[in-house]
This record gives sequence, structure tokens and C-alpha cells, in this order.
Amino acid sequence: MRSKGLLTGIALVLGFGVASASADTLIGVAGPMTGDYAAFGMQFQRGAEAAVADINASGGVLGQQVKLTVGDDACDPKQATAVANDFVQKGVVFVAGHFCSGSTIPASAVYGEEGILEITPSSTNPAVTEGLFQKGVTTIFRACGRDDQQGKVAGEFMVEHFMGKNVAVIHDKSTGGKGYADVAVATMEAAGLKPALYEGYTAGEQDYTALVSKLKSAKIDAVVIGGYYTEAALILKQSSEQGYKAQFVGPDSLNTQEIVSIAGDAANGLMFTNNPDPRLNPAAKPAADRIRAAGFEPEGYTLTTYAAVQLWAMAANEAGSLEADKVAATLRAHPWTTIIGTFEYDEKGDLKVAPYVWYQFKDGTYAQM
Repeated sequence: MRSKGLLTGIALVLGFGVASASADTLIGVAGPMTGDYAAFGMQFQRGAEAAVADINASGGVLGQQVKLTVGDDACDPKQATAVANDFVQKGVVFVAGHFCSGSTIPASAVYGEEGILEITPSSTNPAVTEGLFQKGVTTIFRACGRDDQQGKVAGEFMVEHFMGKNVAVIHDKSTGGKGYADVAVATMEAAGLKPALYEGYTAGEQDYTALVSKLKSAKIDAVVIGGYYTEAALILKQSSEQGYKAQFVGPDSLNTQEIVSIAGDAANGLMFTNNPDPRLNPAAKPAADRIRAAGFEPEGYTLTTYAAVQLWAMAANEAGSLEADKVAATLRAHPWTTIIGTFEYDEKGDLKVAPYVWYQFKDGTYAQM
């Protein structure tokens, strides 16, 4: 564990218990800053930057200014592990990230071993917290719900609106995408709705016309899609080109305006689940306005990432420590009020309440339903 060795060194540098020169507290934000999902990585970065600026303006953490370092994992597990190890070498004490569950899981193993607290704004696969908790690691948290919560919402929607019709479930074979799809299927089948088609597709391709043809031939009325926005947008676009129309629904990984840039009008009608839009929370307005003034719309995970950094800062100040175990115990001690709402954690680092609502694309944009 790094917490006793390196964190003791950090404590000495920061002056806890000894006289010392002032130093910055280093934290990290990690996600896909490049690649197909770079739009989400930018949301992470802008949210973390805004949070750090506001925290520093209010006096910092434990009397020290906070400095942010950015890690690009491109949603690749190996690259995520490299980012995590780089953060260890730099002396990072907290990480807001990662984005894809398949990257968060291996990176979290490093953070857990090295005594770094982590809050992911987006990774919904249950294994993110379950696996490490079973190994005794209690320093990994989410600022979002889980697939076994979100996938259930999608399955229940299908049961309510498409019972007796042809439905399909497709996924990108990723940890998060397949996990979400499997929960949706289980929820539907438990209610007596068996999908007419269950299909995996390969992320990163450009041509999904064969998949669309299969959906069209099977006369599928509604599709649950477990995957990310780039492929979903291409599937919608190529469905429109084939004259195929169905109700597509998916998870929070479709929460970006970039879908319209790819799919155009074919995005109309697409539905996805996510937490209530944080931009609608009055407490988030000052931060959202500052981010907009800098030329960036705080959609998607921007304000959730802000809240993740805010949570860490509040808990560290209350704990009087940067040590991950102490901050984690403080995070679990009581509910926390952030700019986007209240967070309360269970022993695994999951939210006790993770409300999901529906959003829908219409006329080139999306809004909470």
C-alpha cells in the first residue's frame, strides 16, 4: 500500500505536524481525452478544472491549493493502467475518473493498492465497486448509478411499452455495454418479454448495415442498445438510410450532443437514461454559467465530475487528512450536498439512491422527459 509511505511523505511536504514550505495538493482527472469518446473526456476535464478553480478560490483543501493533472486512457484498459501508474509516480492523492468501466476496473486496482481515493463520474458496471470491495478495498466510489439499476429501467420501459411486440437488445461487447444489456434482458424475461434478437457488435467499425438489415428483417419494433454514442449514432444513421425506423433506447453513455453531429435527423426519438440533468439544479447554475462563459456547454458528465472533485475536497477537509482510508470513511459517514444534489454512500462506495430519468432527442438536441 502507498498510503503509509508516500502519503506520509506528502503529509510532511504539506506540513501536517511539521513546519514546512507550502506545496500544492495534486489530484488527477482521467478519461478518454483522445479517440472516439473524447467528447466525454473533455466533459471530465472541464468539470474538474472548474471545481479546482472554485475550491482554490475558497481556500483550497487543508489550507493548500489544489493542482490538477490530466490522464488520457482513450477508454483502453492497458492505457488506463499506465495512466494510473503515472498518477502514482506523480503523487496524486485523488482521481476523478475513469470513464469506461473497462478502463476504470484495472485502474481502480492500482489506486486501491496504492492508497489513492477514486470517484468515477460515469462507470456503471457493478464490478467497479464489487470486485475491489470483496478484496477489502473501500476507497473506490461512484458519482453515478450502476448497470443493475440502469439496465433494469430500460427493461421495465420495454415491458411497459412493447410487451407482445418484437424487441431486440444489442451491445458493443464492452464491460459496461454488455453488462447493461444483460440486466435489461433479465428484467424483460422476468416479466415474460423475450427479446427476438440479442446481438453483439464490434465497437470502432464504420459499417453496421448488416446489423441494421438483421433488425429490419426481424421486424424489430424497439431496440435496447448497450454501447457508446459513436456506434449508436452510426447505427441510427444507417437505419434511416435503409428506411428502418424503431424506438432506440440506451444508457447514459449516449448523453452527448455529438450524436446529432453524426446521425443528424436520424437521432430524433432516441431515448437514454441518466441522472436528472444537473444543469437544472439551481445550485449548479453559478458553476455552469462560468463554464459556458469559457465557451463550453456543461452537458453530460461535466457537472458530475465537478461534484466528484467537490465531494473529495469536502470530505478531505472534514477528515483533516489526505489519506484515502480516512477520506473514504468520512465520505460514508453522512449525506453530502453538492452542486448537483445529495450523495449518500453505502459500504461498497455505491450511491444508496441513484435516480434515473429519461431523456429524448428531438429537433437536434435532447432534453429531460
